[in-house]
Amino acid sequence: MNAAVIHNTQDSSLDELARLAEVCDDVLRRCRAAGASEAEVAASIDTGLDVGVRLGEVETITRTRDRGVSLTVLFGKRKGSASTADLEPESIARTVEHACAIARYTEEDPCNGLADPALYARDFPDLDLWHPWRIGVEEAIELGLRIEDAGRSFDPRISNSEGAAVQVGESVLANANSAGFRGVERSTRHLLSCALIAEDDAGMQQNYWYDAVRSASDFADAESIGRRAAERTVARLDARRLSTRECPVVFVPEVARGLIGHFLSAVSGGALYRRASFLVDHLGKPVFPSFVQMTERPRLPRGHGSSVFDAEGVATRDADLVRDGVLARYILGSYSARKLGMTTTGNAGGIHNLVVTPGSDDLPALLGRMGTGLLVTEVMGQGVSLITGDYSRGASGFWVENGQIVHPVEEITIASNLRAMFGGIVAIGSDVDPRSHLLTGSILIDRMTIAGE
Repeated sequence: MNAAVIHNTQDSSLDELARLAEVCDDVLRRCRAAGASEAEVAASIDTGLDVGVRLGEVETITRTRDRGVSLTVLFGKRKGSASTADLEPESIARTVEHACAIARYTEEDPCNGLADPALYARDFPDLDLWHPWRIGVEEAIELGLRIEDAGRSFDPRISNSEGAAVQVGESVLANANSAGFRGVERSTRHLLSCALIAEDDAGMQQNYWYDAVRSASDFADAESIGRRAAERTVARLDARRLSTRECPVVFVPEVARGLIGHFLSAVSGGALYRRASFLVDHLGKPVFPSFVQMTERPRLPRGHGSSVFDAEGVATRDADLVRDGVLARYILGSYSARKLGMTTTGNAGGIHNLVVTPGSDDLPALLGRMGTGLLVTEVMGQGVSLITGDYSRGASGFWVENGQIVHPVEEITIASNLRAMFGGIVAIGSDVDPRSHLLTGSILIDRMTIAGE
């Protein structure tokens, strides 16, 4: 959507965008009047509907409307930041005063400052992110009941429910700074989910499923969410522990993207300039096998991480992060780039749509390639050190022999080091999970330690 010209006058979000843009201009005027040499501001309105049902009854109905303004001011190289959840002029005036007061008492940092204006977004293509879902409360309740009923009726061993949810979300944002950048964005995100409990003589198990989309027209058959949750829950029955061993491991996509997330944290500017990453000084060096490719695609239509500009107004663009297994660049905003003597990569606020190039094997083929080992479907705990790369987390999943699932597994710990795990990737599956801004298939790793009985 063009930041300067907005055409569809039938949508109230456009009036909200115009109002937020005016709020940003007002904040910048106040900052200049207070003596700030530079300033940047973001104003947003987020609205949503969340309907939850459980055991055939309505459990929650929540409507949200959150507003916010966050700003940063600079007096030379001294910086102050403040925020408010109120768009009224009096609250904004106090917020500006607070930010300026903070800046006057902070130490100078030569790396402070706005992004280079030459890098700001100048064109604003429509990324197809705005798809309001005009579903009423009664319709959402009926949809949630259908989802849960599909799951509860799927198998007689489904004995209870944690409920089903229908979530509708809309967000509008205006961003501006004193160097001339002006940008607006609007986006939607909708979610369907279901969590169920199954029981047999061996005990009880719980599992879930969900789908997240920009447009409700992209949802699969709603009942399939409940059925998939039921399938996953029943499959967990009669889970067992394993004896301690070493073996290959396959991470399903929703868990594999957590591994990719650890990698992103390790190559992000904050960890690097603090030298709090096991991948410090790895630019241009191999981190993965040579077949691994990762590319940031920030302008994918309907992408969950799509954006024309980053949090500083810098234009986003397609760029390799890993090329032939080699770390091609870091993930930097302007501040971390200056700390490292580099240039921002347009990643203030994070990565946008990282695509891990998939291989040709689907999950059954990956399991066949693994032969005997562990399929991980869930991890828990915080046992990951970005400083050393040490990795140790609780896990559950399935034991696999001769490429076939034998039985579910629970109450185990998987351990290794991220450096060894990344270097030990054998294959990346074709089963890419589209529900995130980190787009990857399942990942097969050659060997990890399994701690069990």
